[in-house]
Amino acid sequence: MKYIIACFMAFFVAGGVSAQNKSEVALNAKINRIVSKMTLEEKIEMLHGNALFSSGGVKRLGIPELTCDDGPLGVREEIKRFDWASANWTTDSATFLPNGSAIAATWNPIMANRYGVVIGEEANARKKNVMLAPAFNICRMPLCGRTYEYYSEDPYLNSQLVVQSVKGIQSQHVAACIKHFAANNQEFNRDSVNTIVDERVLREIYFPAFKAAIQQGNAYTIMSAYNKLNGYWCSENDFLLNKVLKNEWGFKGVVMSDWSGTHHTVAAANNGLDIEMGSSGPYDQWYFAEPLRNAVKEGRVPVKTIDDKVRRILWVMCHTSMSANHPNGSIATLEHAKTAYDIASESIVLLKNDNHLLPLKADTIKSIAVIGDNAIRTFALGGYGAGVKAKYEVTALAGIKSRFGKTAKISFARGYKTNYLASNTDEQNLGYDQPDQKLIDEAVALAKNSDVAILCIGSNREYESEGHDRKSLELPFGEQALVNAVTAVNANTVVVIMAGAPYDLNEIKKSNHAVVWSWFNGSEAGNALADVLKGGVNPSGRLPFTFPVSLKDSPAAALNTYPGKGGTAEYKEGILVGYRWYDTKKIEPEFPFGYGLSYTDFSISKLSTDKSSYKKSETIRAKFTIKNTGSRYGAEVVQLYISDPVCSVLRPEKELKGFEKIFLKPGETKTVEMQVNVADLAFYDELKKSWNAEAGEYILQLGNSSRNISKTVKVSVK
Repeated sequence: MKYIIACFMAFFVAGGVSAQNKSEVALNAKINRIVSKMTLEEKIEMLHGNALFSSGGVKRLGIPELTCDDGPLGVREEIKRFDWASANWTTDSATFLPNGSAIAATWNPIMANRYGVVIGEEANARKKNVMLAPAFNICRMPLCGRTYEYYSEDPYLNSQLVVQSVKGIQSQHVAACIKHFAANNQEFNRDSVNTIVDERVLREIYFPAFKAAIQQGNAYTIMSAYNKLNGYWCSENDFLLNKVLKNEWGFKGVVMSDWSGTHHTVAAANNGLDIEMGSSGPYDQWYFAEPLRNAVKEGRVPVKTIDDKVRRILWVMCHTSMSANHPNGSIATLEHAKTAYDIASESIVLLKNDNHLLPLKADTIKSIAVIGDNAIRTFALGGYGAGVKAKYEVTALAGIKSRFGKTAKISFARGYKTNYLASNTDEQNLGYDQPDQKLIDEAVALAKNSDVAILCIGSNREYESEGHDRKSLELPFGEQALVNAVTAVNANTVVVIMAGAPYDLNEIKKSNHAVVWSWFNGSEAGNALADVLKGGVNPSGRLPFTFPVSLKDSPAAALNTYPGKGGTAEYKEGILVGYRWYDTKKIEPEFPFGYGLSYTDFSISKLSTDKSSYKKSETIRAKFTIKNTGSRYGAEVVQLYISDPVCSVLRPEKELKGFEKIFLKPGETKTVEMQVNVADLAFYDELKKSWNAEAGEYILQLGNSSRNISKTVKVSVK
């Protein structure tokens, strides 16, 4: 009987593979037939932009344009075909979704997938084939202007979230364009800096999330970065685009340049770029237009190279605009708003709650002073880069009024001015960091006569922006002076920081007992924040990057490798990025990677593995028990780190290899299993050009941040 079942299963699996292969063969045959009918001129038309956000099709053969749009925060408003001015549509208001580091702070791949589904559905409603999202470059330097847009400092956390984002977007027959490939970790001189990164560092830190997005998420498109990598522009980097991406990882889709990120014709064409976007001048004079046609005719670029690019574009189209049963899409729906709310509410991080002021006891609070420009500011737009014409955006003040306004008097004071624009020069922005004493005095008067003060400070989309990096970790706009003054007159002060990247919170950490970290948190940000403050939502966000005590503690600053010298930034810290650096070097952070508090308590016990010794082909199954020992429903993010204490090369103190967000009722206990492939314990051996999981002892460390390990167990690898 077992033999019959085994034969049946083998037949079933073989049949499934056969059907899949037949489908792939049929698709390739269809694409080859189309390519065989095309002239060289028609092929060339498909390889470069014909408007700001589209590249050419072939009308004669029924091949449509490939249309793109910005997308990390949601589908941007429609702009004119040939310039950046608004097209003034009345039907392009979209859902503003929480920023990338907010998604990472959920530590929940389900939220990443739901984000992707919304992006895909709204892209379809706007007839966009490719969404330029997700963006997930490693947060190497906390000052980077796009940290808010990216995910985290850890390649494993990035990988788990990115795969689900990609799957969500592409479930709607819309291509995800993962970006920016690779080692694009600063905005300062981003379009000229040459990043020098060892291959081991690339393989262990900067590549894993891209590889996962392609091999596990089947991402259809990828965007090359602006910078050079080891001496070659990323848009014409043979190692990146041909050797690794297309040959080694088996990428089937399209490599698209970042806008104005193409520099040469022949080098880019032969070294892996497929579509040139955003260059200047007449479209027929772009690198991949008339100059490319001439290069083919002169034999400098083979026709087969052009055909490969066209096949890749058609492959993407067959999965998107030319796919069967293509969804119609929807935009700014109630369901999308619910997703924005759920992501926002799971992303908020409780940093301090020493006196248990939070959650606020609404039945005893009669007056609340809401203070700070960020209480009334929206974050869907601002600065350079992608924004969203949000259908609506709930501010913090509006959210607090809706949740507390029936039982308490809500008053507002601005507290500080935000005299800073991303488009200004440093001279024009002079004085932005100075406190406004008149506004502080007004805030103090209000706070003094209120039961509770909620201080909404932090950053905004002008201060954190594509195109430039911050100058320091200090809170902007003289906010610290405001915090000090309000705290001095009202002991019941809650500090809420809204930002997308680390800041210096040393004084706030020392002097304030209730501190909450929010983000640029989407259309429902104010409601999600208010529900956390009131206790309707138990905060479960965890920090996706380390907050340093001082900028000089961060590796790139400590080693004087940022922003680089002579146009070159050498990544001297190697694999010691983020918590790997702080933990290995025994540098105490302000707040560690993975950190976050809850309104309830959890205990972790009984960590064990299914075996004590493993072969390199096997999987470690780690099991533990977690209990909600408090009085509220909540979630803990349990993190599994691995250490290799004796190794032939430098290894970090610990590396994240597993995590799970676990929701429990008060008193509830759950047994959880995490699996780690022994192969994933390997380091990249540059001499052998291969991964090496050395035999020996490894330590599994279980905790709720990189600095709070509660259980360990040792295993050996044979």
